[in-house]
Amino acid sequence: MNNPRITIALILRAVIGEHINLDNAFARHLSVETPQTPFIKAACFGVLRHYLRLRWYLDQLLDKPLKAKDQDLDCLLLSGLYELFEMHTPDHAVVSETVNATRQLRKAWAKGLVNAILRNARRQQTRLRQGAEQDVQARTLHPQWLLDHLQQDWPQDWPEIVAQNNLPAPMTLRLDLQHASRDEYLQQLATTGQHASSNPHVASALSLDTPVDVQALPGFAHGLVSVQDAAAQLAASLLTPQPGERILDACAAPGGKTLHLRQAQPALAELIALDSDAARLERVSQNLERARVQARLCQGDASRPDVWWDHQPFDRILLDAPCSATGVIRRHPDIKLLRQPGDLPKLAAKQAQILDALWPLLKSGGMLLYATCSVLKMENERQIQQFLARQPDASCPPITADWGQARPHGRQILPGMDGMDGFYYALIYKQD
Repeated sequence: MNNPRITIALILRAVIGEHINLDNAFARHLSVETPQTPFIKAACFGVLRHYLRLRWYLDQLLDKPLKAKDQDLDCLLLSGLYELFEMHTPDHAVVSETVNATRQLRKAWAKGLVNAILRNARRQQTRLRQGAEQDVQARTLHPQWLLDHLQQDWPQDWPEIVAQNNLPAPMTLRLDLQHASRDEYLQQLATTGQHASSNPHVASALSLDTPVDVQALPGFAHGLVSVQDAAAQLAASLLTPQPGERILDACAAPGGKTLHLRQAQPALAELIALDSDAARLERVSQNLERARVQARLCQGDASRPDVWWDHQPFDRILLDAPCSATGVIRRHPDIKLLRQPGDLPKLAAKQAQILDALWPLLKSGGMLLYATCSVLKMENERQIQQFLARQPDASCPPITADWGQARPHGRQILPGMDGMDGFYYALIYKQD
C-alpha cells in the first residue's frame, strides 16, 4: 500500500506550486476512494489552513530554502510538521513514515534532512510556537494583503472573521421542504445514527453534528437533501420565484441554487441555468438529474448576452457573481494561497460588466438578486452603490431580515454568523 504522505505531498504541490484549486488537485490525485482518503483529505485541508504558520516553522528549521524542483519534498515536510504540531500523530510514526516517503519520491538523498528537520521541530516545538505568535501572518494564518482589506472593511469584526476562517465549516444540508418537513427528516437521520441542528433563520437548513459521505444521507440519491450552506440557501427565499415566471440563474454552476429555485417553485414557466464552463455546467445537469427536475442549461458568458440570449426578458435574475470567495475560506482554505491582491480589481470590474450586461434582460418591474460569497466591500456594497449610480431605473431597498448585518446597500453575513458562510445579498428592482 502506498504511503499516504506521498499523495498528500503531490496534492499540496499541485495547489502551492501549480496554483490548482484543492478540489481539482483531489480529482487529479484521489480518483479512487480508499481507507486512506479521509486521512489524506484531513491533512491537505489542515496544511492549507495552517500554511503560513507551517511555512514559518519550516523556514526557521531549514538552513536554506529547497530548490524549486524539490517542491514535493517541501510539501512533504509541511505535512510532517502539520502532523507533529496539529494532528497529534505519534512522533515516531510521523518521523519514520515521512522519512520513508522520500524513497517513493525518489529522493532518498533527503532521508537525513527530513529526519533531522522533524526531530528538530519536535525538540523545538515550544520555541517555534512562541516565535510564530510574533509574526502576524503566522499567528492569524492569513496573508498580509487580506488582513489589510479585512481590517479596513471590518475594523470591529476582523478578528472574529479571521478566527472563523480558521475553523472547519459544518456540513450543512438543504432539505426539499416540498417533500418532507424538518422534523420528519431529523427523525430519518436519527434512525441512521446521525444527528443535526436546525438553523434559526433558514427553515430548510440542517447542520450535521458529524460530516458523513453524502450517500449515507437518507433521500440524497433522489434529491430530498443536498449539501448547501445555509447562507447560500437564502437566495431562493429572497428571489421569491412565482408560478409562470421566467428566471435566469446566471453563473449557475455547480447548480445548488438552480436546483433550489426549481424545487421551491415547480410551476416556473422556464428556468435557465447559465455558465461559461462546459465542465461545470455538467455538474448542474447532474444535480438536476439526481432530483429528477429540469432546467434549460445554457453555456455562455454572462457578460456577453448577445451571444446566447433569445431576447425574451426575464421576470427575475439571480446573479451569483464571480468573486474573491473570501467568505468561504473555512471551506476552501486554498483561497488564502491562490487568491492574490491583484485579482480584486479584476473581479470587481467583471462583476460590474456582468451587472450592466444583464440589466437590459430584466423586465420592467422585475428583480435582480446580486449575490457573492465575499466579505470585501469593493465586491459588495460599493459595487452596488456604483451600479445604482450608473442605472437610473434601478433601486435597492433594504432587506429586512433577522440574519446578517444591514449595509447601506444590501445585507452582509460574516463567516460563522449563526453557523453560516460569509455571503452578501442585494435585491435590485427595475422601476416601471
